Amino acid sequence: MKMKTTLRPQSSDASAHASAERSDEELLAAYRDKGDRRAFDTLVHRYENELYRYLHRFLGDGAMAEDAFQTTFLQVHLKCDQFDTKRRFRPWLYTVATNQAIDTQRRNKRHQSVSLDRGRRQDAQSDEVSLVDLLVHDDQGPVSELEQMERRNWVREAVANLPEQLRSAVLLIYFQGLKYREAAEALSIPVGTVKSRLHTAIMKLNEAWTRGELSKEA
Repeated sequence: MKMKTTLRPQSSDASAHASAERSDEELLAAYRDKGDRRAFDTLVHRYENELYRYLHRFLGDGAMAEDAFQTTFLQVHLKCDQFDTKRRFRPWLYTVATNQAIDTQRRNKRHQSVSLDRGRRQDAQSDEVSLVDLLVHDDQGPVSELEQMERRNWVREAVANLPEQLRSAVLLIYFQGLKYREAAEALSIPVGTVKSRLHTAIMKLNEAWTRGELSKEA
């Protein structure tokens, strides 16, 4: 991933190290109240890989993901005065990023499928396995490494084909590791709605999985 230089941190001195030790909320407050550019740069650096991966999964396109990343932090800059200091920064950032991703889709008039193959977290495979575990019963016995790979590939494609609302909930919980409350904040919906969307998503995945298994037996 090649990010635009306008948002890249520029300093690596002792002061920059001190910034890196501060919490997200402290960094945003320092930028909002004192115009501390280094604090803002630290936030960008802290989230550039994680957030870009989320946007890439959501949009399925690298250029669109980079544009959404840039506009996300532009909005953080413009709206930092509106940040509620009683909230955590990360869920608020994902709220902004999700809105920017949706706007990017609309501007480009493209609704591409999500690709979970590129730019994944190093531990993303475990998330895929946990989704597979929700679909595969224990009584099926041991499976080969090839079969596990095929199942993980199936899960990626199936998640990509979920409706936007269900897909965003699955991505935030299973792939970004947000808690229910944090995902609810990011999506601006109640926690119960997050759980409901996840339940619906898993039901749809199960139905698709069952149809696939029955078609193999036919």
